[in-house]
Amino acid sequence: MIVTGALLPISTPAAQGIRARGIHGFLDAVEAAPGIDPHGLVMMRHGYVVAAGWWFPYSAERPQLLYSLSKSFTATALGFAVAEGLLGLDDPVIAHFPEFDREVTDPRIRSMRVRHLAAMATGHLADTWEQAVAADPAEPVRGFLSLPPEREPGSVFAYNQSATYTMAAIVQRASGQPLSRYLRPRLFDPLGVPAVGWREYPPGRELGFSGLYASTDAVARLGQLYLQRGIWQGKRLLAAAWVAAATRLHVTTEAEPNPDWQQGYGFQFWMSRHGYRGDGAFGQFCLVLPEQDAVIALTTASLDMQSLLDAVWEHLLPALGDTPISPGQPDADLADRLPRLALAAVRAEPAPPVRRDEWADTSFAPAGGDCEQQPSLIGVVVAEDRDGWHITLRETGSELRLRLGRDGWVVSDPVASAEGVVVPTAVSGGWTDATTLRVEVIFLETPHRLIVTCALPSRTFEAMWTTMALQPGHLAELRSPRRPRDGLSG
Repeated sequence: MIVTGALLPISTPAAQGIRARGIHGFLDAVEAAPGIDPHGLVMMRHGYVVAAGWWFPYSAERPQLLYSLSKSFTATALGFAVAEGLLGLDDPVIAHFPEFDREVTDPRIRSMRVRHLAAMATGHLADTWEQAVAADPAEPVRGFLSLPPEREPGSVFAYNQSATYTMAAIVQRASGQPLSRYLRPRLFDPLGVPAVGWREYPPGRELGFSGLYASTDAVARLGQLYLQRGIWQGKRLLAAAWVAAATRLHVTTEAEPNPDWQQGYGFQFWMSRHGYRGDGAFGQFCLVLPEQDAVIALTTASLDMQSLLDAVWEHLLPALGDTPISPGQPDADLADRLPRLALAAVRAEPAPPVRRDEWADTSFAPAGGDCEQQPSLIGVVVAEDRDGWHITLRETGSELRLRLGRDGWVVSDPVASAEGVVVPTAVSGGWTDATTLRVEVIFLETPHRLIVTCALPSRTFEAMWTTMALQPGHLAELRSPRRPRDGLSG
């Protein structure tokens, strides 16, 4: 069992009252579900790591794009800032942006408080992010403050990226530091979380509502800090009052379509049918279960997040008993199974069965003249050299060259030619017949996988995302941004 950062206490499931059959049942369920691609699991009970595993080619040390689970880290930064007296939850939002004071005249905007941002209760009835950016691309906060809410702040819930973005901007202004730098000595270093990355927009301001890249293990540590009401290794890091406020219901969410999203919202945490959670698109979860004294961290690529939670409630929750139990064969089987977790590779031949010369150094154009699933991809080149076959994905002004292996996933760090940045990937694929090449590319620091199929007779390709990035861009962007402060480059 491997975890990153400073070592956490490790125990067996049985010693902490957990029936291993329940963990097996959960693993079986997520591996069999067509809409779930599991990447990482860390399960903690009574302060111990009792189960941890990553589905190869994902691994323990890899950061992964957490999408909206970033919000819970941003809320934690807000909790530190409040405790340090840098700002208050009842501060008018406009007070932190005095340069906009004269132009912001809407009474509801002027009455909006920081706590309304934290609770997604700004009075707007829908997300405003696209409108805010369109209104002022250089300063989305100004764009957001130009959009009058339909209701009084505090009266209604709407999942609103602009709310978290504005909250994050306030914390950055008050602290004088980007979120990740502010959190480094207060949260990341004490918890033993290694380097993280955070997307910025505009340059110099971290998004807050999304864009944080951190490991599954880091997610588990955040959950454990909240479970322990802000105490870590006997030392208080986060105010108990903040933990209580952030993880209780502030606004109802009955209109949400799924049962675990109907339980209400705290300060950047969702209430759940059991406990509470932070979550992000495609199944990034930090589940905190105070009644069971447990934390479950998941990183996945899932289009059905409710089904993933259903699997937790069906298999893992009932496995949590009250007292230690005697280990049995399922415990031994689990200890053997967790290190061997892996995603299925493409079943194909490593070289063309015939017509080898026709495949070598062949260019493929988008089928139908366009590639709707991946607009930035304008061409594919298949070639062979002394190291074997490789495929080059071409975008306007940039290329990404990927080597094909003989079996399983090939993990590598290719460099996008124009940007000059490393894009960690895993590639699996080959020839399904004499005229068809199928390649799957996992962008290892994200939940995203691209499937490319080349057809020799037409010299065309098709590309399809299994999960498409919510902020689509060039392939070189599917990686964690590196900050010199964290000892990374690029």
